Amino acid sequence: MYTAIGTANGREGRGVTSDGKLDVKLSLPAELGGDGSGTNPEQLFAVGYASCFTSAMQLVAKQQSLEIGDASVTAEIELNSNGKGGFGLAATLRVELPDHITAEQGHALVEATHQVCPYSNATRGNIPVELVIE
Repeated sequence: MYTAIGTANGREGRGVTSDGKLDVKLSLPAELGGDGSGTNPEQLFAVGYASCFTSAMQLVAKQQSLEIGDASVTAEIELNSNGKGGFGLAATLRVELPDHITAEQGHALVEATHQVCPYSNATRGNIPVELVIE
């Protein structure tokens, strides 16, 4: 259906898509000893996951005949030690739904979205993902 192509030369470099629409300076966050002057892979993943999950949720809401208007998702991506000399990720998705959506509707919507979203399908079984409805 679609293939995105991006090239990067490390956490202290540059990331560019093949069409030139994304061209970002990359740097280690200050929390990891870098200068934090650029973005990092975790931030890019967070924005990608949040936007993808929101779009998938709009699709599922339409299928469920729900109007979710300006619903949004905030993704928190954690970089952690895996205890084996490497690193791992964990994700928390904070979903904000309109007030007219009941708790039951919201839970069903978010769980169904988690089955549809490509990022959720890619991460399932690989990293912990917590879903929080706010």
